[in-house]
Amino acid sequence: MRYVLRSCFFLVALAGSEAGAITQSLGIAAPKQGGSIANDMNAAGQVAVVIEDEKGVPHAAFFDKGKLIVLDSLGGTESEAKRINDKGELVGSSNKKDGSWTAFLYSRTNGMQELGTLGGVNSHGMALNNAGAAVGFADTVNGDWHAFLYQPGQPLKDLGTFGGKISYASGINNVGQVVGTATTPDGSRHAFFYDAERGMIDLGTLGGRFSTATAINDQGVVVGASEMKDRTWHAFVYDGTRMTDLGAIIGRGDSFATGINNAGHVVGTVQLTNERFGDRRLSFVWRDNKMLLHPSGKGLYLTNAINNTGHVIGATYDRGLNAATMQSNAVPFVDLGGTKILGFNLVMLLLAGTVVIFRKRFRGLFFGNYAH
Repeated sequence: MRYVLRSCFFLVALAGSEAGAITQSLGIAAPKQGGSIANDMNAAGQVAVVIEDEKGVPHAAFFDKGKLIVLDSLGGTESEAKRINDKGELVGSSNKKDGSWTAFLYSRTNGMQELGTLGGVNSHGMALNNAGAAVGFADTVNGDWHAFLYQPGQPLKDLGTFGGKISYASGINNVGQVVGTATTPDGSRHAFFYDAERGMIDLGTLGGRFSTATAINDQGVVVGASEMKDRTWHAFVYDGTRMTDLGAIIGRGDSFATGINNAGHVVGTVQLTNERFGDRRLSFVWRDNKMLLHPSGKGLYLTNAINNTGHVIGATYDRGLNAATMQSNAVPFVDLGGTKILGFNLVMLLLAGTVVIFRKRFRGLFFGNYAH
């Protein structure tokens, strides 16, 4: 037993030494008891930021070279910046005095530009490309949410659904291809791919009822998450012909892919649920056929995007959210390829159990707390 314990503590120490401090704070000052979240960053280092005040109210902001510009809301009290393109243009949403929400584009030259709706009252901006085309979702005259595509100088285009009532667009690349989620007649939600030639294409699922697409790169590779037959969720990559199950490579928990860059590097989060430890969150990077896992206490707590310079964008958590980045090739807590992740996770859980039994002060060492 002593030999086992020595081995356990050796592996724990080794894992801890490999993890290290791999994140870099953006140094964005937030209100006392507030926080900051980086949602996106372009190659020039300009960032789409959300600042949360002491009451948790979000405010859209633009961050560049140490200077933070909090964007004026469109008459309301809340706003959010979602994505930024290489020109430094932002897309997001803001509420108004009457309580409605409107999608907007922002540039330092033109300020905030409302994008309108699809005949209803509200709209939300989710992504944009370097040509200034934007996507999101807006309500129709019937009060149903539909995905939209905005082209500069044109009204919003309704992308439709798969026969259901609801759709959302969440990503657009520089070729003008769009991804998101749309409902079928029975109410199931499926990931979609859209282009002007073929319209909306159903990407299917990994065996469950639901899937969602969150981002797309310039090669048309799509990422997102799908429900499985057992009702768990797995991150996926869709290359135009098939959906690859990244959750099977991770081997445990619910996983969600949130971003992909033009090198094909994918980022996202993993939620682990364990009776002993409760919920735990990890961030993941899938690159060069390797799965890199980072506990939230060592890596990013929120993993929102990855840019073409290899920066993973999101936030850390320590008594509050703090906008931060990390390199996609950062030395991880786990750096293994293929299905070895499954075996490693099982080993680490066994080690964690042994450590907790004999040294309760090590509780929570392996995985940071999960919350959103």
